Amino acid sequence: MLLSDKYPFLTDYFTKALAGEHNALPQSILFYGSDLEAQYTLAKEIARLLNCKEDKTDDCECLNCKWIRENSHPAVLTYSRLDNKPEDDESKTVISIKQAQKIKENLVSASDYHRVFIFCDRDSEGNICGLNPLNFQAETANSLLKIIEEPQPGVTFIFLTRYIDDVLSTIISRSQCFFVPAIQKINYDYLIIDGVFTEYLSFARKDAFDISQRLMDLTKEYPLKSILEGIQNYMLALLKANPKSPIFIKHIKYVEEALNQDRLGIKPVNILDELCLKVIL
Repeated sequence: MLLSDKYPFLTDYFTKALAGEHNALPQSILFYGSDLEAQYTLAKEIARLLNCKEDKTDDCECLNCKWIRENSHPAVLTYSRLDNKPEDDESKTVISIKQAQKIKENLVSASDYHRVFIFCDRDSEGNICGLNPLNFQAETANSLLKIIEEPQPGVTFIFLTRYIDDVLSTIISRSQCFFVPAIQKINYDYLIIDGVFTEYLSFARKDAFDISQRLMDLTKEYPLKSILEGIQNYMLALLKANPKSPIFIKHIKYVEEALNQDRLGIKPVNILDELCLKVIL
């Protein structure tokens, strides 16, 4: 299925913005929503349309389009805690100040291309994940504000996140924000945690560490990520049945934070203890 079929409004908007004699595309864009892979695909498509030297069709085979599809274009760069790290950058859990400095140095020289900087996160398996206060900290975000606020011609910044308020408000205020709806079918399976965490709203506060230990015991059979996703799926099912209840939205976000902590290598016992203390009231 073509991208234009999946996201007709967004692709139509960006195509029209780029079609005029004067490029009307915002120079800082923020995508948010649960489908991070779709956000990344949209970001690369914008980069492709900005750099295509031929007819900008979906199947264009010009050199720029090929490079962007292969993630090898010299001016379309992904910045995450794993991508485009300077050689002397030893940080492994964040987009660092050194990476921000590298972008600034990149912009000193002229370019024949339209430069696009895509900011996101990746997990250990290379999957696209969203920005949040843990991996895109205020110090790094603030160091980029001037070049985002006063961008050079031919430069576009794109930020990808699950929740819009997971990105520094000063970045949000300088960006045009777009919600990207999830296309893939959501799996609400929570069999892994059935009998351990189901009915968690009825648990007493004093039981939080006991429940955490029972979840910890499950890690002998399942990865922590699968357990957390099971908890999240259970909460999503509750939210679907109770759409007007704000507590499930808050709790789902706590689980998302726990998943981010897992990606950062924090000890499972600490993650589960913190999560249980937040959601068992």
